[in-house]
Amino acid sequence: MGNKLLLAFALMLVIEGLLPFVAPAAWRETFLRLAQMADGQIRFIGLTSMLIGVLLLFAFS
Repeated sequence: MGNKLLLAFALMLVIEGLLPFVAPAAWRETFLRLAQMADGQIRFIGLTSMLIGVLLLFAFS
């Protein structure tokens, strides 16, 4: 299980690095908009992301 967790973490880093590599201006604009959001909005985005991830884990495992 540790090996799969490490592979999942590595894949997450690759996916998260794609946008700054391919379109740094768009990534910067998105990051600036995110920094201006209220804490509740950021928490909602984080919760939604986690729920989608959990659903995908259950669907494909």
